Amino acid sequence: MERPGVAWAVPGLLFFLVFAVAPMVGVLYLSFTHWDGLNAPQFTGTANWSRFFGDSQVWQSTSVTGVLLIGNIVVQAPISILLGVWAAGPQRNRAILSALFFLPLLLSTAATAVMWRQLLDPNFGLPSKFEWLFGANPMGTQQGAIACLVLVTTWQFVPFHSLLYQGAARAIPHTLYQAAAIDGAGRVRQFVHITLPQLRNTMITSTIFMVVGGLTAFDIVLLLTNGGPGTDTAILPFSMYQTAFRTYDYGYASAIASFLLLLATAASVLLTKLSGYDKMTSTMEGL
Repeated sequence: MERPGVAWAVPGLLFFLVFAVAPMVGVLYLSFTHWDGLNAPQFTGTANWSRFFGDSQVWQSTSVTGVLLIGNIVVQAPISILLGVWAAGPQRNRAILSALFFLPLLLSTAATAVMWRQLLDPNFGLPSKFEWLFGANPMGTQQGAIACLVLVTTWQFVPFHSLLYQGAARAIPHTLYQAAAIDGAGRVRQFVHITLPQLRNTMITSTIFMVVGGLTAFDIVLLLTNGGPGTDTAILPFSMYQTAFRTYDYGYASAIASFLLLLATAASVLLTKLSGYDKMTSTMEGL
Protein backbone atom coordinates (compact mmCIF):
# COMPACT_ATOMS: atom_id res chain seq x y z
CA MET A 1 0.00 0.00 0.00
CA GLU A 2 1.47 3.35 -1.04
CA ARG A 3 1.84 6.23 1.33
CA PRO A 4 -0.48 9.24 0.80
CA GLY A 5 1.07 12.06 -1.17
CA VAL A 6 2.35 15.30 0.30
CA ALA A 7 -0.82 17.05 -0.82
CA TRP A 8 -2.75 15.25 1.91
CA ALA A 9 -0.73 17.14 4.52
CA VAL A 10 -1.31 20.59 3.01
CA PRO A 11 -4.60 21.39 4.85
CA GLY A 12 -3.11 20.41 8.20
CA LEU A 13 0.09 22.35 7.52
CA LEU A 14 -1.86 25.45 6.50
CA PHE A 15 -4.00 25.24 9.62
CA PHE A 16 -0.87 24.87 11.77
CA LEU A 17 0.89 27.78 10.07
CA VAL A 18 -2.08 30.14 10.39
CA PHE A 19 -3.26 29.28 13.90
CA ALA A 20 0.01 28.20 15.57
CA VAL A 21 3.16 29.45 13.86
CA ALA A 22 1.86 32.92 12.90
CA PRO A 23 0.65 33.78 16.45
CA MET A 24 3.93 32.52 17.92
CA VAL A 25 5.92 34.71 15.53
CA GLY A 26 3.67 37.65 16.44
CA VAL A 27 4.23 37.13 20.17
CA LEU A 28 7.99 36.85 19.64
CA TYR A 29 7.95 40.16 17.75
CA LEU A 30 5.91 41.86 20.49
CA SER A 31 8.49 40.73 23.06
CA PHE A 32 10.88 43.26 21.46
CA THR A 33 8.39 46.11 21.73
CA HIS A 34 6.58 48.26 24.26
CA TRP A 35 2.83 47.98 23.77
CA ASP A 36 -0.01 49.01 26.05
CA GLY A 37 -2.70 47.36 23.93
CA LEU A 38 -4.07 50.65 22.61
CA ASN A 39 -1.31 52.51 20.81
CA ALA A 40 0.95 51.09 18.13
CA PRO A 41 3.76 48.85 19.41
CA GLN A 42 7.09 50.66 19.75
CA PHE A 43 10.23 48.65 19.03
CA THR A 44 12.53 48.69 22.08
CA GLY A 45 15.10 46.06 21.12
CA THR A 46 16.13 43.73 23.92
CA ALA A 47 14.83 45.94 26.74
CA ASN A 48 12.08 43.49 27.73
CA TRP A 49 14.50 40.56 27.71
CA SER A 50 17.05 42.44 29.80
CA ARG A 51 14.32 43.19 32.29
CA PHE A 52 13.14 39.58 32.11
CA PHE A 53 16.50 38.05 33.03
CA GLY A 54 16.85 40.43 35.96
CA ASP A 55 13.30 39.99 37.27
CA SER A 56 13.38 37.97 40.52
CA GLN A 57 9.59 37.52 40.44
CA VAL A 58 9.81 35.76 37.08
CA TRP A 59 12.41 33.32 38.36
CA GLN A 60 10.35 32.70 41.48
CA SER A 61 7.39 31.95 39.20
CA THR A 62 9.61 29.61 37.18
CA SER A 63 10.63 27.69 40.31
CA VAL A 64 7.02 27.45 41.51
CA THR A 65 6.01 26.19 38.06
CA GLY A 66 8.73 23.52 38.25
CA VAL A 67 7.73 22.43 41.76
CA LEU A 68 4.06 22.19 40.78
CA LEU A 69 4.95 20.29 37.61
CA ILE A 70 7.13 17.75 39.41
CA GLY A 71 4.51 17.32 42.12
CA ASN A 72 1.82 16.60 39.55
CA ILE A 73 3.97 14.03 37.74
CA VAL A 74 5.05 12.26 40.94
CA VAL A 75 1.46 12.01 42.22
CA GLN A 76 -0.49 11.47 39.01
CA ALA A 77 1.76 8.98 37.20
CA PRO A 78 1.60 6.02 39.64
CA ILE A 79 -2.11 6.53 40.37
CA SER A 80 -2.93 6.71 36.67
CA ILE A 81 -0.94 3.57 35.85
CA LEU A 82 -2.55 1.51 38.60
CA LEU A 83 -6.08 2.70 37.82
CA GLY A 84 -5.61 2.31 34.07
CA VAL A 85 -4.32 -1.25 34.38
CA TRP A 86 -7.12 -2.10 36.79
CA ALA A 87 -9.76 -0.61 34.47
CA ALA A 88 -8.44 -2.77 31.61
CA GLY A 89 -9.19 -5.97 33.54
CA PRO A 90 -12.29 -8.20 33.45
CA GLN A 91 -13.35 -7.68 37.07
CA ARG A 92 -17.00 -7.36 38.00
CA ASN A 93 -18.64 -3.91 37.79
CA ARG A 94 -15.48 -2.54 36.20
CA ALA A 95 -17.36 -0.59 33.51
CA ILE A 96 -19.69 1.12 36.00
CA LEU A 97 -16.92 2.04 38.40
CA SER A 98 -14.72 3.31 35.56
CA ALA A 99 -17.54 5.48 34.24
CA LEU A 100 -18.06 7.04 37.67
CA PHE A 101 -14.36 7.60 38.12
CA PHE A 102 -14.05 9.38 34.77
CA LEU A 103 -16.73 11.95 35.67
CA PRO A 104 -14.23 14.65 36.85
CA LEU A 105 -12.77 14.65 33.35
CA LEU A 106 -16.11 15.90 32.00
CA LEU A 107 -16.02 19.05 34.16
CA SER A 108 -14.33 22.23 33.03
CA THR A 109 -11.23 23.31 34.91
CA ALA A 110 -13.00 26.51 35.95
CA ALA A 111 -15.93 24.63 37.48
CA THR A 112 -13.53 22.22 39.21
CA ALA A 113 -11.46 25.06 40.68
CA VAL A 114 -14.52 26.93 41.97
CA MET A 115 -15.95 23.77 43.52
CA TRP A 116 -12.72 22.89 45.30
CA ARG A 117 -12.24 26.46 46.44
CA GLN A 118 -15.54 26.18 48.30
CA LEU A 119 -14.66 22.73 49.63
CA LEU A 120 -11.29 23.99 50.94
CA ASP A 121 -12.70 27.19 52.42
CA PRO A 122 -11.31 27.42 56.00
CA ASN A 123 -14.56 28.84 57.38
CA PHE A 124 -17.27 26.73 55.78
CA GLY A 125 -15.49 23.93 53.89
CA LEU A 126 -13.82 20.67 54.82
CA PRO A 127 -11.03 22.28 56.92
CA SER A 128 -13.64 23.59 59.37
CA LYS A 129 -14.88 20.02 59.93
CA PHE A 130 -11.63 18.07 59.54
CA GLU A 131 -8.96 20.42 60.84
CA TRP A 132 -6.87 17.44 61.94
CA LEU A 133 -6.53 16.44 58.30
CA PHE A 134 -6.44 19.74 56.38
CA GLY A 135 -5.22 22.17 59.01
CA ALA A 136 -6.88 25.47 59.87
CA ASN A 137 -6.25 26.96 56.42
CA PRO A 138 -4.70 24.58 53.88
CA MET A 139 -4.08 27.41 51.39
CA GLY A 140 -2.59 29.77 53.95
CA THR A 141 1.01 28.70 53.26
CA GLN A 142 2.97 28.15 50.07
CA GLN A 143 3.41 24.43 50.76
CA GLY A 144 -0.27 24.01 51.55
CA ALA A 145 -1.41 25.99 48.51
CA ILE A 146 0.84 23.97 46.18
CA ALA A 147 -0.42 20.75 47.78
CA CYS A 148 -4.01 21.88 47.15
CA LEU A 149 -3.21 22.65 43.52
CA VAL A 150 -1.66 19.19 43.09
CA LEU A 151 -4.69 17.61 44.77
CA VAL A 152 -7.22 19.36 42.55
CA THR A 153 -5.21 18.80 39.37
CA THR A 154 -4.83 15.13 40.22
CA TRP A 155 -8.54 14.75 40.92
CA GLN A 156 -9.45 16.17 37.53
CA PHE A 157 -6.78 14.82 35.19
CA VAL A 158 -5.90 11.37 36.55
CA PRO A 159 -8.96 9.98 34.70
CA PHE A 160 -7.52 11.23 31.40
CA HIS A 161 -4.14 9.61 31.94
CA SER A 162 -5.80 6.46 33.29
CA LEU A 163 -7.75 6.26 30.05
CA LEU A 164 -4.47 6.28 28.11
CA TYR A 165 -3.10 3.45 30.24
CA GLN A 166 -6.34 1.52 30.02
CA GLY A 167 -6.18 1.47 26.23
CA ALA A 168 -2.49 0.55 26.23
CA ALA A 169 -2.97 -2.22 28.80
CA ARG A 170 -5.74 -3.80 26.74
CA ALA A 171 -3.37 -3.95 23.75
CA ILE A 172 -0.82 -6.11 25.59
CA PRO A 173 -0.90 -9.69 24.20
CA HIS A 174 -2.43 -12.14 26.67
CA THR A 175 0.09 -14.75 25.55
CA LEU A 176 2.75 -12.90 27.54
CA TYR A 177 0.78 -13.32 30.75
CA GLN A 178 -0.06 -16.93 29.96
CA ALA A 179 3.60 -17.76 29.41
CA ALA A 180 4.56 -15.97 32.63
CA ALA A 181 1.86 -17.84 34.58
CA ILE A 182 3.18 -21.16 33.27
CA ASP A 183 6.64 -20.16 34.51
CA GLY A 184 5.15 -19.47 37.95
CA ALA A 185 5.10 -15.66 37.91
CA GLY A 186 2.45 -14.08 40.12
CA ARG A 187 0.48 -10.90 39.48
CA VAL A 188 3.10 -8.60 40.98
CA ARG A 189 5.93 -10.06 38.87
CA GLN A 190 3.74 -9.98 35.78
CA PHE A 191 2.94 -6.33 36.43
CA VAL A 192 6.60 -5.38 36.96
CA HIS A 193 8.17 -7.46 34.18
CA ILE A 194 5.41 -7.43 31.55
CA THR A 195 2.87 -4.66 32.07
CA LEU A 196 5.22 -1.79 32.92
CA PRO A 197 7.67 -2.44 30.05
CA GLN A 198 4.76 -2.72 27.61
CA LEU A 199 3.42 0.63 28.85
CA ARG A 200 6.71 2.44 28.26
CA ASN A 201 5.61 4.46 25.25
CA THR A 202 2.33 5.37 26.92
CA MET A 203 4.23 6.54 30.01
CA ILE A 204 6.28 8.87 27.84
CA THR A 205 3.19 10.21 26.06
CA SER A 206 1.37 10.74 29.35
CA THR A 207 4.38 12.50 30.87
CA ILE A 208 4.67 14.84 27.89
CA PHE A 209 0.99 15.73 28.33
CA MET A 210 1.65 16.44 32.01
CA VAL A 211 4.69 18.60 31.23
CA VAL A 212 2.97 20.69 28.57
CA GLY A 213 -0.23 20.93 30.64
CA GLY A 214 1.70 21.90 33.75
CA LEU A 215 3.64 24.62 31.94
CA THR A 216 0.51 26.13 30.41
CA ALA A 217 -1.91 25.79 33.34
CA PHE A 218 -3.54 29.06 34.31
CA ASP A 219 -7.24 28.97 35.15
CA ILE A 220 -6.89 26.58 38.08
CA VAL A 221 -4.32 28.87 39.76
CA LEU A 222 -6.36 31.98 39.03
CA LEU A 223 -9.58 30.58 40.50
CA LEU A 224 -8.23 28.42 43.31
CA THR A 225 -5.39 30.45 44.85
CA ASN A 226 -5.22 33.63 42.71
CA GLY A 227 -1.45 33.28 42.90
CA GLY A 228 -1.50 33.44 46.69
CA PRO A 229 -0.75 33.54 49.46
CA GLY A 230 0.98 36.66 48.22
CA THR A 231 2.76 35.54 45.07
CA ASP A 232 3.73 32.09 46.36
CA THR A 233 1.78 30.19 43.69
CA ALA A 234 2.14 32.71 40.86
CA ILE A 235 3.28 30.35 38.11
CA LEU A 236 4.60 31.67 34.78
CA PRO A 237 1.26 31.75 32.91
CA PHE A 238 -0.31 33.58 35.86
CA SER A 239 2.54 36.12 35.92
CA MET A 240 2.07 36.61 32.19
CA TYR A 241 -1.64 37.27 32.74
CA GLN A 242 -0.95 39.72 35.56
CA THR A 243 1.58 41.61 33.45
CA ALA A 244 -0.66 41.79 30.40
CA PHE A 245 -4.11 42.43 31.86
CA ARG A 246 -3.33 44.13 35.17
CA THR A 247 -0.43 46.42 34.22
CA TYR A 248 -1.16 46.48 30.45
CA ASP A 249 2.48 45.80 29.60
CA TYR A 250 1.88 43.49 26.67
CA GLY A 251 5.45 43.69 25.40
CA TYR A 252 6.93 42.30 28.63
CA ALA A 253 4.08 39.78 28.90
CA SER A 254 4.99 38.60 25.38
CA ALA A 255 8.57 38.03 26.56
CA ILE A 256 7.26 35.84 29.38
CA ALA A 257 5.01 34.00 26.90
CA SER A 258 7.94 33.43 24.52
CA PHE A 259 10.08 32.05 27.34
CA LEU A 260 7.23 29.78 28.40
CA LEU A 261 6.86 28.52 24.84
CA LEU A 262 10.58 27.81 24.57
CA LEU A 263 10.57 26.10 27.96
CA ALA A 264 7.64 23.82 27.08
CA THR A 265 9.13 22.95 23.69
CA ALA A 266 12.56 22.23 25.14
CA ALA A 267 11.11 20.06 27.91
CA SER A 268 9.05 18.02 25.44
CA VAL A 269 11.93 17.56 22.99
CA LEU A 270 14.36 16.66 25.78
CA LEU A 271 11.97 14.12 27.23
CA THR A 272 11.39 12.60 23.80
CA LYS A 273 15.11 12.38 23.02
CA LEU A 274 16.19 11.00 26.40
CA SER A 275 13.47 8.35 26.37
CA GLY A 276 14.14 7.28 22.78
CA TYR A 277 10.46 7.74 22.04
CA ASP A 278 11.30 9.46 18.76
CA LYS A 279 12.40 6.09 17.37
CA MET A 280 8.84 4.78 17.91
CA THR A 281 10.00 1.19 18.38
CA SER A 282 7.19 -1.22 19.17
CA THR A 283 6.92 -2.97 22.53
CA MET A 284 4.61 -5.65 21.16
CA GLU A 285 5.79 -9.23 21.12
CA GLY A 286 7.55 -10.13 17.89
CA LEU A 287 7.47 -6.57 16.46
